Amino acid sequence: MKEIVTIQVGGFANFIGSHFWNFQDELLGLAADPCGDPVFKNHSLNMDVLYRSGETQQGTLTYSPRLVSVDFQGSLGSMSSRGSFYNEATSAPPDVVTWTGNVSTHVAEPQRRNLFLQRLNEEEQENLTPVNSISGGSNDPQREIHDEDIVDFLDNGVKYWTDFSKVHYHPQSFYELGGLWMDSQQFDSYGVGRDAFSWDLRGEEISERLRFFVEECDHIQGFQFIVDDSGGFSSVAADFLENIADEYRNTPLLLYAVRDPGSYAIHKSQKQAISKNLHDAISFSRLSSLCKLIVPVGLPSLSRSKASAFLCIEDQKPYHCSAVYAAALHSISLPFRMEALGPSADSHNVSGAFDVNSVVQMLSGQGRKNMVAIMDVAMPAPFMTGRQAEKSLLGNLQPLTPEIAEDVEDLQAVESMTIHGALGTGGHQAPISEVKDMVHAAYENAITRPKFCNLSVALCPLPIPLPFPKIFRSVVGQHGELLGTPVNGSPLRGSLDVHSIPMAGRLRSSSAVLPFLENRLGNLRKFGTQQGAAGAELVRRWGFGKDELEDMGETLSTVVRELDPRSQASSDSD
Repeated sequence: MKEIVTIQVGGFANFIGSHFWNFQDELLGLAADPCGDPVFKNHSLNMDVLYRSGETQQGTLTYSPRLVSVDFQGSLGSMSSRGSFYNEATSAPPDVVTWTGNVSTHVAEPQRRNLFLQRLNEEEQENLTPVNSISGGSNDPQREIHDEDIVDFLDNGVKYWTDFSKVHYHPQSFYELGGLWMDSQQFDSYGVGRDAFSWDLRGEEISERLRFFVEECDHIQGFQFIVDDSGGFSSVAADFLENIADEYRNTPLLLYAVRDPGSYAIHKSQKQAISKNLHDAISFSRLSSLCKLIVPVGLPSLSRSKASAFLCIEDQKPYHCSAVYAAALHSISLPFRMEALGPSADSHNVSGAFDVNSVVQMLSGQGRKNMVAIMDVAMPAPFMTGRQAEKSLLGNLQPLTPEIAEDVEDLQAVESMTIHGALGTGGHQAPISEVKDMVHAAYENAITRPKFCNLSVALCPLPIPLPFPKIFRSVVGQHGELLGTPVNGSPLRGSLDVHSIPMAGRLRSSSAVLPFLENRLGNLRKFGTQQGAAGAELVRRWGFGKDELEDMGETLSTVVRELDPRSQASSDSD
């Protein structure tokens, strides 16, 4: 087994992580259900890649994500910073023997559990209670919490990422950034993050948490790092990445730089706009320099994007947007935990297993320097049958990476695609061989095709857990099939109506990412390094000298030259 340790840094990263772990928890529950669907019971996914086994001091066996989460103090809502396995009462603070005056203690009221978390707690208590014990369980109509009430509440009541988390976490998983006398809106730039958090003073606490999970791995395959890079957490993540590079030098790392639509708000003043443009340039330059592959994720408006053709998203709700991005991350990460039978052998349930290092090398090491990958998703994936299926598959894959060019012909492009739970004739599960043939035919008949495409396939679809938001349009059926006519009734469908969906996710290295890179390079030069730059003083306050900024610019310029066909042509003609 090759383990993965997941790291989530920042608010939106943890929202995505909460949905991601809900998917994993749902897979575990469906696999353990004796009356469950065979496609979930025999998914051929090794969950130990992401999870660790343990035991509490009371002898209770535990199974929890191999996860380190970093966020603001107070961001855990009603969840204890000790997680949910070890809820021992906090001991009273010791007396201070050097102080003889009066002592007063101020304790904040704990957050109350919402309807969903109350239900989880009740179910856990029932599981611990003997069958013939005192009545008062879920059969009591006065106490019963209905699924419909939970779904409706979550759609309008989510404040914290823990509000919809159905997963038990280990005490070592959480690190809260305390002592920050500002709200998240003020924690909005690389410089603010640098000023507020000193790795030299507090970094060891985070490193210890990571070390706890890494040291118990038999053969770690890599890190899955998700960072909300829209504000100060980008600086925290950069320090964290630098530490990882020093301590785990040969361990591959796949970095997702994520943003919610709210981070794209138009700034009222020119000063704010300059600060934002410089933050974007410096954040990307720093983060990309500390990993071999970075995937920018997060559109300015997911609701108006082509990726939401069968979804109804409210951009102002992180609970909505993060669900889509988490689904894509789940799909892309499936090959890392597929059970491989051998170099050329596949099971009936999965095909195309590979590890983190393979995808990093495949996308960033194919003859040209490009550490930036584009993420695409089809949610749900179309039927794998019919005359239009080949065209529909590639056409439904839409980008979740911002600022990229469309319909770019790049003969050097490299792709890694994962399709799982695909439906074929009659709405039944399409066999792996059928999916492979369909994808091969789609690329053969495409106007533009990549230099290389790696394909992974699994029969197991994406399960839709109860706390998943109500975002499916009425043309999405119970198993994610796209219906010819909308379902009567509510225009939106959630976990009570849609139980699973087929998915297609893709990472690609392509020159289509050039606008994203050129924007950051242009802003770095315009506002940071050129003579009389309007943001020169600002970046000095952030702690960056002119030489350091020019080095960032040269690195970005090199990547742009590698990807720009015009640059390639001019160099060839020389």
